[in-house]
Amino acid sequence: MLTGGPATVATALAALGSALVAGIFLAFSAFVMRALQALDPASALAAMQQVNRFAPRAGLLVPLLGTALLCAVLGVVAVVSLATGPSARGWLVLVGCLLHLLAFGVTSGYHVPHNDALALVDPHAAGAAAAWRAYAGPWLVWNHVRTAAAALGAAALLAALGAGRQVP
Repeated sequence: MLTGGPATVATALAALGSALVAGIFLAFSAFVMRALQALDPASALAAMQQVNRFAPRAGLLVPLLGTALLCAVLGVVAVVSLATGPSARGWLVLVGCLLHLLAFGVTSGYHVPHNDALALVDPHAAGAAAAWRAYAGPWLVWNHVRTAAAALGAAALLAALGAGRQVP
């Protein structure tokens, strides 16, 4: 059952975590990548390499990985809950968790490998400008996808918290 106590706290924490992750990703979509693209390719590539060196720290990993783990557990709880009977809260938790896990999957399946490949490029080598252009455009498109998924996941989880409650 997805009402009361620990399930409500877990849903609230998952909503908060997914919203934090969406905000981090939104910063890249809204201005970070645009600022980098305004630089010459060698400088942009070097700057993104630095960003990628510092990204895997607690400020990103705790909300990203912690929320993914929490959503995996909550998703299973939601499926079990829905098996006993449909509920708006159960469906909203399941959808919210799946959306956050989609954002996590795009990060781990697309962004991390591309960031790792970019780390191997010498910003001053021949072909670095082409490597930056090949990286930046698709990276940004997939960042929009993971931003939307995390934001919509947070919205669904927040909606789950209010599902079935009487409005005074």
